[in-house]
Amino acid sequence: METTSTQDVTVQHEMRLFVNGEWHRSKSDSRLPVNNPATGKVIATVPTGAGEDVNAAVAAAAAAFPEWRRTPAEDRIQYLFKLKNILEDHVEELARLITIENGKTLAESRAELKRTVENVEVACGIPMMMQGYNLEDVAQGIDEMMIRQPLGVVAAITPFNFPVMVPFWFLPYAIACGNTFILKPSEKVPLSMSHLFELMEPLKLPPGVVNLVHGTRPVVDALLDHPDVRAISFVGSTPVARYIYAQAAAHGKRVQCQGGAKNHVVILPDSDVEMATRITADSAFGCAGQRCLAVSVAVTVGEAQRLFRQPIADAAGAIRAASGLDPDAQMGPVITPESKRRIEGLIAQGVGDGAAILVDGRKGAPEKGNFLKPTVLDGVPAASALSNTEIFGPVLSLVHAKTLDEAIELLRQNPYGNQASIFTSSGAAARKFRYEAPAGNIGVNIGVAAPMATFPFSGWKSSFLGVLHGQGRDAVEFYTEEKVVVERWPKEWSRKF
Repeated sequence: METTSTQDVTVQHEMRLFVNGEWHRSKSDSRLPVNNPATGKVIATVPTGAGEDVNAAVAAAAAAFPEWRRTPAEDRIQYLFKLKNILEDHVEELARLITIENGKTLAESRAELKRTVENVEVACGIPMMMQGYNLEDVAQGIDEMMIRQPLGVVAAITPFNFPVMVPFWFLPYAIACGNTFILKPSEKVPLSMSHLFELMEPLKLPPGVVNLVHGTRPVVDALLDHPDVRAISFVGSTPVARYIYAQAAAHGKRVQCQGGAKNHVVILPDSDVEMATRITADSAFGCAGQRCLAVSVAVTVGEAQRLFRQPIADAAGAIRAASGLDPDAQMGPVITPESKRRIEGLIAQGVGDGAAILVDGRKGAPEKGNFLKPTVLDGVPAASALSNTEIFGPVLSLVHAKTLDEAIELLRQNPYGNQASIFTSSGAAARKFRYEAPAGNIGVNIGVAAPMATFPFSGWKSSFLGVLHGQGRDAVEFYTEEKVVVERWPKEWSRKF
């Protein structure tokens, strides 16, 4: 396998597939470049993929499933204990690789890996979390029980913004529950998970339990169509989520699709403005705004407009955009030149619709790479398309409301419902917000309401399609089927001693 060293990290020139415990070349001859977003340099190529690749992966996973599901849960999680150690031993190596292909800062990459490890730790509790329940004598001499059994072959299609963490919302739970697993990472960031699969080889998981395929829509469609794939997990934009949900459901699959977001933070006049400013800036501009929980709109209520407006502009203007490998970088680039142009176009649209630009991130950014600096738009009109558009970049819109009720109504009118936060010192206001805000993840004096791995990642409205979310108990329920057993053992059938 041809490799090279990029910033002390070994990178494959051509992405290979990991199927049935071995590395293979894709059956597709078509390749796409993988670029370092901070430099524009091509660091690898990735196949566009083919249905034959998926067929081979599914066949390997299906062949491995009968023996893997019969492996006791206590034995299955031993692989996860070792995987936790591998992740912790290679944090710096993986963090640098995430930064090279995604652009985020090293600190952000390390934080991503911490959340990755947390999901492995939670999945190690499968012997408890997968338990069913029972009741004796539901009728005289008849007992009933509910047991959980794995689905079979399951697959995940994951995004560019968290190359390792998001796959681990799914992988450890799926295999701990006794399923066999296929991962299709984003073609924009295939390096991190490819390298992690290399690091996982010493685990000696049975061949076919975990598989890695690369590609674009042909691979996605093959996974959606394949009759032996029982479940699909997806994280990405809402239009793609709707397509995947519809296609997978039409083929009788279990589906969970995390879509886009337009997250709001409400700033009340009684909040700690200094804290609210710092945390909101971190939320809006961290990871260059490319987080599904990033704050996109700050709603100032009453006097908070005057108190918050200038401090948030000052905080945004002070953020240093540079290569994520630069130890002084506070924000990296966006993922592609196309993303940069799209974000710049949306900023221009907001200004054209009547917003005032307090901080213009289109100016003063590094020329090489896909850099934008933080942008703050004030007074984006409700009628502007920008109000309901997921920007997925370092852009914060400021809007004003007279009351908390009016602020909550703005959230209700938005089609998305991934997260919403409030900054206040009032317990009554916080409870009202928690009770009424139409979003699945709620923050109180928190800028990024990212749930711990023990809780589900719970988007609402157009931010999620499905019933069961990723992480925690939801993951266990998603990756298992409930079987209810009713038993009677008449005495006359009993063996006599």
